[in-house]
Amino acid sequence: MARRQLSAIMFTDLAGYTAMMQEDEFNAKGVRDQHRQILEKEIKGHDGQILQYYGDGALSIFSSTISAANSALSIQLSSIQNKIPLRVGIHAGDVVVEDEGVYGDGVNIASRIESFSVPGSVMISDKVFDDIKNHQAFRPLLMGEFELKNVLKPVEVYALTNEGLVVPQRTDLKGKVKERIKSIAVLPFINRSADPENEYFSDGITEEIITALAKVEELRVISRTSSFSFKGKQMDVREIGKQVEVQSILDGSVRKSGNRVRIVAQLSSTFDGYQLWTETYDRTLEDIFEVQDEISLKIAQQLKERLSKKGLEDHDKTKAINIEAYNVYLQGLFYYNKWTPINAQKAVESFNKAIELEPGYAQAYSGLALSYGLMSFTGFMTPSEGYRLTEEAARKTLNLDPKNENGYVSLGLIDLFAKWNFDKGKEYLDKALDINPKSPEANQAASLYFLVKNDLEKSLEAIQKAREVDPLSLITNRTLADIYYLRRDYDMAIEVYDWLLQQDPEFKSALDFKAWAHLMKGDHETAIQIFESFLQEETAHAIKPYVQLGYAYALKGEMEQATFYLEQLEEDAQNSPPETNYLNFATLYAGLGRIEESLNYLEKVVEQRLGSVLLIHLSPIWEPLHESPRFNSLLKKVGLNNF
Repeated sequence: MARRQLSAIMFTDLAGYTAMMQEDEFNAKGVRDQHRQILEKEIKGHDGQILQYYGDGALSIFSSTISAANSALSIQLSSIQNKIPLRVGIHAGDVVVEDEGVYGDGVNIASRIESFSVPGSVMISDKVFDDIKNHQAFRPLLMGEFELKNVLKPVEVYALTNEGLVVPQRTDLKGKVKERIKSIAVLPFINRSADPENEYFSDGITEEIITALAKVEELRVISRTSSFSFKGKQMDVREIGKQVEVQSILDGSVRKSGNRVRIVAQLSSTFDGYQLWTETYDRTLEDIFEVQDEISLKIAQQLKERLSKKGLEDHDKTKAINIEAYNVYLQGLFYYNKWTPINAQKAVESFNKAIELEPGYAQAYSGLALSYGLMSFTGFMTPSEGYRLTEEAARKTLNLDPKNENGYVSLGLIDLFAKWNFDKGKEYLDKALDINPKSPEANQAASLYFLVKNDLEKSLEAIQKAREVDPLSLITNRTLADIYYLRRDYDMAIEVYDWLLQQDPEFKSALDFKAWAHLMKGDHETAIQIFESFLQEETAHAIKPYVQLGYAYALKGEMEQATFYLEQLEEDAQNSPPETNYLNFATLYAGLGRIEESLNYLEKVVEQRLGSVLLIHLSPIWEPLHESPRFNSLLKKVGLNNF
């Protein structure tokens, strides 16, 4: 009896089997038998079912695409190790299962994908990609859209790039390519001006083009943070395309001299490095806004029929009329994007100067709100003063430009972390996402909201949306690692922290929380080794090294050493304001199991409304306090008791 079901369909096939048979029939049959042994083991081991062998290939189905992808990885890696030239293709869809076999479009698509792949690779359809894209175990790379025989619509095909697999070039694939560009990264335009100080101007041009293109519907635009990670690096556009998973790259240069500017822009395919379009613009600075829009429209024309131009046509041009105000605004962005408190102060000065030159400049107010927010959250300003200035600048932004999503992001974070008004904060973040669903800032803020609400799955979903357009951002990936840490998935957290440290060995907060992850999984020695390094170097965490080491030795059961670090903290605290050490004492007493003393200090932390308080119901640091009625009273006071 026939039945319909959703399945992951996998086809495997030995490449060149006919030629093998003609050359050495005995050896060819041996390779085929070895191939089948690998299939029997790995497919059964991943809860799959082999439905049919056909000569040198096989058809299998799985109830889970994750299981199918894991099985394919194991099968292909074993085949490579045994020098078996195997092709693998996977699709997911609705199929009809009968006693005689399995039928449907899904089967046809899986077969076609396998047929034009290359030995050693694992090729998957867009349906499979949608299911596995948020799993760190898989590393898919878009190969492009292909027109498959007897399939009505083109299908996006991805190759897994996990270590050990063969990753083909698009030109290696035999399928008919349908050229449709749906993703782009805009690399920092090179400053060709004689004055190196004009670098802020070329960076600003890049940022404005990114902002304009991000408004285009159906186009995935890599955010500024990830694009600028390639600044100053000489890399092939094909390699960059693999890292950020885009189909096209826009790069160029800016030469500014007096009141004249020359902008050279070029659009390239990341599949083969082919230059799709290039243009040179010679303009006066007064024309700079028109040039930005002109470049963006030119690119949209190159993106062909898949993209509507809706978004660029609706794009609200920069409200700056005064070119000097615009220049100072670009300087502010240059400083803000360095993401340090000292540079945030320089950004504030620049944005305020831009506002003096043009009082109705909404984007400058938006930059001001973000800068004050950064300074508040990092402790560079007192929370009360910093939050007040952030809110004032954000409200001014929205009065001037109600469609500025970053204004709503700033207000949402203020309500969340300063006012503990969670519902109002979510309302502001929803408005930001309504304006720009692809905004990495809004999605990251939403991820923090869901963390506070103890909805870890939605938090992970939101940060993955941020990573879709900002895959290389240290801040976004740090949030991803923290979510794994709070889920008690310490191995995954450590994997992401290690990636962060590979990108930037000086990213201290990643090293700090990597140590906490090791500590909480029971690897005391590794944690202690890292924490000891902070005795010589400043930690990026609000908690001092004495606290970290004392907590670690307490968990290890070495109470004498833990008490030694408590004494060190007490001595150190005599030279600083009492309120700066409330969190330190609360943490270390929790590790020592001195619950009442820990709660005495934690109550003071709550009174200060420190941002980290909003995660006390999730952090494993505070697990020793969970059974205390006083702890539950604190949760109620903060508004976390229902989460």
